[in-house]
Amino acid sequence: MGSIDAVNGNFSSQELSENYSSEEAPPYVIKNEPIGTLRRVRIVTIGAGVSGINMIRTLNLNTSNFEHIVYEKNSEVGGTWFENRYPGCRCDIPSHNYQFSHTPNPGWSALYSESNEIQKYLQHVCDVHGLRGNIKLSHSVIHARWQERSGEWLLKVKNNATGVEFEDTCHFLLDASGILNNWKFPDIEGLHTFAGDLIHSANWPEKFEYGNKRVAVIGNGSSGIQLVPALQPDVQKLVHFIRSPTWVLPPPSQMMAANANSALIASIKMDAEGNFTPEQIEQFKTHPDLYMKFIKAVENELNGKFKMTINGTPESMMAKKMLTGFMGQMLNQDKNLTEALIPDFPVGARRLTPGIGYLRALGATNVDLINDGIQEVCPKGIRLKNGELIELDAIVCATGFNTSFVPRFPMIGEFGNLQDIWRDNLPAAYMSCMVPGMPNYFTFLGPNAPIGHGSVLTITEHLAKYITKVIQKCQLEHTRSVRPLPAAVDDFSEHIAQFMPRTAWSAPCRSWFKNGKVDGPVTALHPGSRLHWFHMLENPRWEDFEWRREVKNRFQYLGNGFSTKEAPGENSTWYWDSPDALW
Repeated sequence: MGSIDAVNGNFSSQELSENYSSEEAPPYVIKNEPIGTLRRVRIVTIGAGVSGINMIRTLNLNTSNFEHIVYEKNSEVGGTWFENRYPGCRCDIPSHNYQFSHTPNPGWSALYSESNEIQKYLQHVCDVHGLRGNIKLSHSVIHARWQERSGEWLLKVKNNATGVEFEDTCHFLLDASGILNNWKFPDIEGLHTFAGDLIHSANWPEKFEYGNKRVAVIGNGSSGIQLVPALQPDVQKLVHFIRSPTWVLPPPSQMMAANANSALIASIKMDAEGNFTPEQIEQFKTHPDLYMKFIKAVENELNGKFKMTINGTPESMMAKKMLTGFMGQMLNQDKNLTEALIPDFPVGARRLTPGIGYLRALGATNVDLINDGIQEVCPKGIRLKNGELIELDAIVCATGFNTSFVPRFPMIGEFGNLQDIWRDNLPAAYMSCMVPGMPNYFTFLGPNAPIGHGSVLTITEHLAKYITKVIQKCQLEHTRSVRPLPAAVDDFSEHIAQFMPRTAWSAPCRSWFKNGKVDGPVTALHPGSRLHWFHMLENPRWEDFEWRREVKNRFQYLGNGFSTKEAPGENSTWYWDSPDALW
């Protein structure tokens, strides 16, 4: 087998000709098929959340001669929106922008929709586009190994309903399992000795009754900020444990009314909690032009917020001044609360969450805020570092997910198990979606994707198109496998490392952007704006990849001299239609 120069990204001519020696290679034979004929491939996607659902539709619309199976571990589609059902759970991106561009929903009930409404929308997308036929529910991929000779991934799959395990193969493996999906309990001594209800926000029991109970909520990330005001009115006592301060956004109505850049946005009718009035919903439904203008106006606002994350910009300084004033006012300038909650670090260093009712709830008589530190958990409750024991009936851990990017199951590529590689080294990917030594493998929202830049749905639409372009090129040119050159990934990683200190994301604070570390490198976010990422993916840089062919002669795909574009029923004079368009 030929060698790869990991420094320069070169590969031998032996590899270019697919390891065929002159003795081994059969005589060259013209394929009796026209150029444009796509070889048949089998594609497996892991996960039927937003990325997996959309990938089905994108492939169906843009290529042919393929089989596509999506293995989903849960009993229903939806991913994180099927799993996250805790009280108050909602998206922190405006609803009309947290939707696929191809399936708009003018009937969203609120500016920030709750999880059950988003879940229903994703089910609707599957049904209206006929996507369920590709999805196998209650199935988990538990092992994957690349087989170079056949150019396939050998998979081990488990039927979660029956426990039966079986093997499957595919030419292309697409990982859409998500980053905010693998929840974990915090590492607190004695946590599992607690005698009451121990709950993680991402695994909320449907029948859990918290009324009139003494409940602790650990964590003030997005989930914690949403849980506190949802639980506070019904519990006997709510004790909110936080480790560090965080920026909290004003309620939706206030943010919309203050929007100086769009009279349209400011004119939208909603109540103080961000619920649209029936009249506003009806207007969205009956005036599609107005509705699209509204979507684009909000999208422009979201895209413009990237300037706020760049250190020293007027936008970053104004955001910090505005949020400091808002939070101080909402906390009634209570010295203990403001010191505990208002950060010194820049706005955007941690993910921003619209805190609907959060700051108000912290001032309620049945709420205590504690940031002194937890010593341990014992059967009766939580013991603080000062020795005080806080007795509890339930502990809710809103402590997030495993964001290390390390796969949940063995994935054996050319360089070994990706679990070991990314556990022992900084996770690195090519433009967030491809990994060196992992042929024909694509991951959605991998290392340094724009996960914190806005709506994931339009982000995944762009990535699905990019992946489809690569797969279709392999189909067209009879390419057996493709992987990014190590040198290309090294260069991309160097750019990321040099860029990130410019941003608030690198500020010293604990964030899942840095895998829960205070000063760690930023592994979760793209080095640029959302539009920068879209622009980057418009045209694949084919020179950054190593291609291995099924046959020795790279031009065998030229075929019998005819083109599929001159087949019966095709537009064989397409070049007259748009004479100024690039090919």
